[in-house]
Amino acid sequence: MLQRIEPEAVAPAPVTSARLALPGISHGWFTRQGGVSSGVHAALNAGPGSNDDPALVAENRARIAASLGVTPSHLLSPFQFHSAEVVTVDAAFAGERPRADAIVTATPGLAVGVLTADCGPVLFADPEARVVGAAHAGWQGAVGGVLENTIATMVALGARHGAIIAVLGPTISQINYEVGADFEGNVTAHDSAAAPFFAPGQSAAKRQFDLPGYILMRLARAGVAACWTGDCTYADEARFFSYRRTTHRGETDYGRQLSAILLE
Repeated sequence: MLQRIEPEAVAPAPVTSARLALPGISHGWFTRQGGVSSGVHAALNAGPGSNDDPALVAENRARIAASLGVTPSHLLSPFQFHSAEVVTVDAAFAGERPRADAIVTATPGLAVGVLTADCGPVLFADPEARVVGAAHAGWQGAVGGVLENTIATMVALGARHGAIIAVLGPTISQINYEVGADFEGNVTAHDSAAAPFFAPGQSAAKRQFDLPGYILMRLARAGVAACWTGDCTYADEARFFSYRRTTHRGETDYGRQLSAILLE
């Protein structure tokens, strides 16, 4: 039975960036604040793939949609699986969510977004061609080319490389992202340019990976101007969900924050 959801005084709270303060385009990297979920999912958990009550997730997503000025059916996020796949949309989903890690549109009134809990949410916009997109860039997606594929998909819809702006939202920072030396070897084997984004860890077998820096490098290499909001999901528990923080605590699940952008 669906439970009655009482309204909460706190509205969904997005992180804002002046770099995407563009006329005719709305966006938000939403925090975990302003929702109705509880426990490890408190409060604005937007992840259908979590173990949270689906009714609560639906209400959280409805609040995000309302903040962006769209109906819940027009807040679109794909079924993510750490890939480099990109989907183009021009209407609300008719059935199951498409499997992809980036979503692009040139259709006004559709809020396209991605879910994250340490990985990098990148929002893209070409305000001249009026094409927008959102990408979920963890290390696998970034190495695999999800950012470049998103840009190419936008260009196929009429965007121009030199006019695209990209901003990276809340992401785990280097100081909180410790990995093994084998991880470094795996990443640099696919992209030797990733080497400068690894620093020594707490022991000889450990490294600290600068995921935000690596994402920005990939965007710059693709010819797109980009910056990071500077928010660390691991460090700021009050505002963000973090998969790594959850695993360090041995918790059974975690919430996901949503980042989205739309043409008005």
